[in-house]
Amino acid sequence: MDYKDENQRNDWDGYPNENNSFEDERPLSDTYQDHQTQRESYNQTDTGTSDNHRDSKGNKKPPKNKSMLHFFLGGLSGGIVSVALIVALVLTNIIPINQQSGNNNNATDNSNNEAAEVVKTLASDDADVATNIEETSKAVVGVLNMQQQSVWTESEEAGTGSGIIYKKENGKAYVITNQHVVEGAKEVEIVLNYQEERLNAKVLGTDELTDLAVLEVDGENITTVANMGTSKDLKVGETAMAIGNPLGMQFANTVTKGVVSGLNRSIEIDTNGDQQADWVTEVIQTDAAINPGNSGGALVNENGAVVGINSMKIARSEVEGIGFAIPVDSALPIIEQLEKEGEIERPLIGISTAAINQVPQQYRNEIALPDDVKGGMVIAEVQNGSAASEAGLEQFDVITKINGNEITSILELRQFLYSDASVGETVEMEYYRDGEKQTTELTLQAQEDNETNQSNE
Repeated sequence: MDYKDENQRNDWDGYPNENNSFEDERPLSDTYQDHQTQRESYNQTDTGTSDNHRDSKGNKKPPKNKSMLHFFLGGLSGGIVSVALIVALVLTNIIPINQQSGNNNNATDNSNNEAAEVVKTLASDDADVATNIEETSKAVVGVLNMQQQSVWTESEEAGTGSGIIYKKENGKAYVITNQHVVEGAKEVEIVLNYQEERLNAKVLGTDELTDLAVLEVDGENITTVANMGTSKDLKVGETAMAIGNPLGMQFANTVTKGVVSGLNRSIEIDTNGDQQADWVTEVIQTDAAINPGNSGGALVNENGAVVGINSMKIARSEVEGIGFAIPVDSALPIIEQLEKEGEIERPLIGISTAAINQVPQQYRNEIALPDDVKGGMVIAEVQNGSAASEAGLEQFDVITKINGNEITSILELRQFLYSDASVGETVEMEYYRDGEKQTTELTLQAQEDNETNQSNE
């Protein structure tokens, strides 16, 4: 037990007598002298009036039976104090009620007992979580983006992120990460948290809109695969933990703990760097710390099951604890398609387009619209042989609706094409040419390859 000062120590400790009770609050030297006097009196014959039983003034000393009575009463009172103290500690939960009797052998060493109980309580409280989190951590790896500065030099580490081993099959292991983690990489390497050797990884496919990528590595040394859970049952306020490599491999497999702060958050993304949102992603919000290097790592529940892929955070000086993860239920279909096909098949119209307010001033006179039409997407180019070309669309036509859905931005156009439409579907398009409203039908085609410019729809 810790004491604020020596007086407090004296108020509690005293010293234990032969019955292990707290008897006296006086200094030890005085109490010892009293006991020494008592022992001398016990070893001599009681003559009642002998000089041995008189004090220096000739008065009789207390009879032995009175000394024994004092001794007994002191022991009894000390025992009552001890019992009361133990009851108080139990009621205040300082000593757990389910404490094993074996611990009572060290009852006088309060500091040791308290330290042991703290460790035991923490271990039992987090035992299941720690075990599962530890296993999941082995499936979270470092992802190194290796880039070549020139043709004369070897590839060097240009960035570090995280990844999740989600499958091992036929001697190969497969890793999920973010697209931005491997973007621009000449080579990609994987670092396991239980092995120093780096593994060369092959990028099977990436998708910029969902910010997902799939890697393949040799599975010989892979011992753990993550438990891929579900995000559909998540509730705001439940425990969430982020596992990854913040600031690089120096802090590899860091686990941060928080809660699910929000669900179905819509975050606008600028994929082509034009400062205009061109996609909206649905994410999980968490206050578990997500820092640079955590991208591609795991957001797990208290059972260690992966519920999200850590992707981004709001990084402003006035903001704290707002991070986002891609829901695993949304990610898995994308991951499966990237693994098998290397790309995501999305429907295309076959045009390059821009919002009216983004059209260069020298071309504005080519666009004629009625006064009541305030927005739309202007066609800048029509690809030969595309669905748009076959439907008769031309440069400077202004698309305003598809299947009755208003289209006033690239964001709304992509949301319709990638969320509500499918390859091979025939849609009705409303557009304006020379100020006149017209309609046409076209059959949506598949995106040919991943290198298609993002402005082409």
